[in-house]
Amino acid sequence: MTPKERLHAILQGQPFDRPAVTPIFMAWAGNYIGQTYRDYYLDGDILAQSQLAVTRAFELDQVSAISDPWREASAYGMEFDYPADGVGKPKAELIQGPDDIARLAPFEIEAAERPKQRIESVAKMAAEVGDTHSVLGWVEGPIAEYSDLRGVESTFMDLIDKPEMYLEAAGMIVDNAIRFALAQVEAGADTIGIGDAVASLINPQMYQEFVLPLETRLIAAIHEAGAATKLHVCGDITNNIAYMAQTGTDIIDIDWMVDITAARQAVGEDVTLCGNFDPTAVLLQGTPETVAEAARACLAAGGKRFILQPGCEVPPGTPEANIRAFCPGEGCLIASELGL
Repeated sequence: MTPKERLHAILQGQPFDRPAVTPIFMAWAGNYIGQTYRDYYLDGDILAQSQLAVTRAFELDQVSAISDPWREASAYGMEFDYPADGVGKPKAELIQGPDDIARLAPFEIEAAERPKQRIESVAKMAAEVGDTHSVLGWVEGPIAEYSDLRGVESTFMDLIDKPEMYLEAAGMIVDNAIRFALAQVEAGADTIGIGDAVASLINPQMYQEFVLPLETRLIAAIHEAGAATKLHVCGDITNNIAYMAQTGTDIIDIDWMVDITAARQAVGEDVTLCGNFDPTAVLLQGTPETVAEAARACLAAGGKRFILQPGCEVPPGTPEANIRAFCPGEGCLIASELGL
């Protein structure tokens, strides 16, 4: 099977030859070809080159346009300082109060500089490997993007004191996210990742009221365009994962602190889980042998609809041998578990 066929067979509950492996590479990928993390997320050519390089080096099943959380925020007019080896730092929150909601009016977000660059990166990667590999586009989810623009603490206060302000803004955020996602699908992405990290910090009642309907609308639009979806919520989503499955997403990423067996019981058999060994204590700080042991445990617990990766991004400085230990290329220590 090609990597793309393999991944989609897993999503559809069809027979496949081996589990798919799709670690999240960002800064590490840039460093791998001698570039800084800032180079990676501000230069679309470097992003594409970095992703193609790690995909080929480690024989991965998916190439990804994931980069940083600020593409959409920059399109709304938020300004940043960009350090060489870190994520951008906002100069100020864009939404200071209700009067600023008008700044989020629906617009052609895909035509803005940084979103357009991601679309171009998707197109370059799809042209290079899209026939054989899954190509993952990316958008920010509704509560994550609102928090990017408003600040996390103010977001929580809004959910309590000004929920109508949040809902008005988040509705427009989803309208723009749909346009951005569909432009990436048109450019060649067969799957769209949705990063909604703040959703791990709210209780189930708030998730059902303020996030679930919006994520569901975004996911439905992506499905209608013919692409699969991957919901990525960093942190402990144990209390909310059953509701995340109700969005209709094809894949739910689970971070390292989420028990795979409990997650499977919560979402049922029709959702693909993706994860989830500790990217710091195991992948960065461990040995190839401890990484392989953790990967084996994930595969044993994950079931048929499961994709192997660390719980979140591969940290900068991770030894290459530790990455090779769980990937299907040279240096793999779990070859038998991957059916190699």
